[in-house]
Amino acid sequence: MAKTPVIAIVDDDEGVRTSLASLVRSLGYDARAYESGVDFLRKAPEDDPACMIADIQMPVITGDELQAQLIASGRRFPIIFMTAFPSESVRQRVMAAGAHCYLGKPSSGDEIIRYLEQALASQTP
Repeated sequence: MAKTPVIAIVDDDEGVRTSLASLVRSLGYDARAYESGVDFLRKAPEDDPACMIADIQMPVITGDELQAQLIASGRRFPIIFMTAFPSESVRQRVMAAGAHCYLGKPSSGDEIIRYLEQALASQTP
């Protein structure tokens, strides 16, 4: 029996976390929400998520810093970045490091679903 994919949602905005978790669950996936990159690193189980949806602008550790720490520790999985403050230099950096995509906020539910399903399909052996 196939295991339900776990989608990690990392965003310091509670409203964004709640709405993304609701969207992810409506697709039949398991959503796990974290209020920061530090929260994810501290609380996330050893089993990596099938995909992560992460904000870029967060206090203490930014989304791109979280990505760098995950890569440095050998943890690689698709990351969908979202930001209300798009920057071409950050976009280039996270994409070069293997991000699945870089979206502006707000993004439509349909756009998020499309990229999430692409990311999950890329993980299928």
